[in-house]
Amino acid sequence: MKKNWNIYMAAIGIALCLAGCAGRGQSAAAEGETDEVLVIYCPHPLEFINPIVSEFENRTGVRTYVQTGGTGELLQMVEEHREPACDIFWGGSLSTTSPRQELFEPYVSKNEDMVREEFKNLGGSLTRFTDMPSVIMVNTNLIGDTVVEGYEDLLKPELRGKIAMCNPSTSSSAYEHLINMLYAMGDGDPEKGWDYVEQFCRNLDGTLLGGSAQVYQGVAEGQFAVGLTFEEGGAHYVAQGEPVRLVYMKEGVISTPDVVGIVKGSRHMADAKDFVDFVTGKDAQTVIADRLVRRSVRKDVEEPEYLPDKDKVHIIYDDLDLVNSRKKEWLERFAEIFRRVSDGGQAG
Repeated sequence: MKKNWNIYMAAIGIALCLAGCAGRGQSAAAEGETDEVLVIYCPHPLEFINPIVSEFENRTGVRTYVQTGGTGELLQMVEEHREPACDIFWGGSLSTTSPRQELFEPYVSKNEDMVREEFKNLGGSLTRFTDMPSVIMVNTNLIGDTVVEGYEDLLKPELRGKIAMCNPSTSSSAYEHLINMLYAMGDGDPEKGWDYVEQFCRNLDGTLLGGSAQVYQGVAEGQFAVGLTFEEGGAHYVAQGEPVRLVYMKEGVISTPDVVGIVKGSRHMADAKDFVDFVTGKDAQTVIADRLVRRSVRKDVEEPEYLPDKDKVHIIYDDLDLVNSRKKEWLERFAEIFRRVSDGGQAG
């Protein structure tokens, strides 16, 4: 089976068209047939989703329907009980999903013993899936002589209007960067980081993107000189030899796991548990690290070849309880600041 998966991964371009994988809710299941399949809501890129979901189908015989979108949009769909009714929420950072733990069934994966201590499922309903540091992605053809080593460098006048940033209300990776900014630029005190956030928003020059894919694609395609993204979003292009590099902010990097969880009321509970166990199993996590350029949460899987050892990155930490309690306030405050500086208020 592992050999077959390797052959499949070598043909990953073909995989984008295989049944069981989706873009905006299209899959092998016809409209109206989703009662018979495992419905997965997922904000991951399609090139990440497809090989894993297809292998899950091949091994288990379970048919799937994947609904893609931004993390915030998909969580809202779960809250509003929209169709197709979700069984599995796969993706989104812990900081974004944990304030809504009431949406998820308690379940601890059979692989939990092999998960590193810092990624244990402490709350009982959100299984950690991969380790995702926030990074700055730089287009080396566009950046010229401008030095970018961290957040402070993003305030340089020559980068005004050339920075790709997503709306943190709709994207968990953008929200992670907001948290990272507040802690890194506030020297551990997020309240002291808001002065930086205002200066940063001013340098966005009125541009805030709608989805996380627009950030890393925009930098890779030369629409922006730099972008604020998650590690794998940029590492995918580094691995392909594109003219991009990743910057791990010198002021500090918060590395937050994303999650997979079973939605309360799932009509396919056994299949949903099998999916959680599959994506956290050694085979899937090894492919994720070796071929899909993400860091595993397992003790027995090595870090991806194209990524730096984590002990060489300046890692800082947030207070998850504080972050959870302030999420609504912080998103509203960011939106107000962005709106005000984009309208020309208090220009500096």
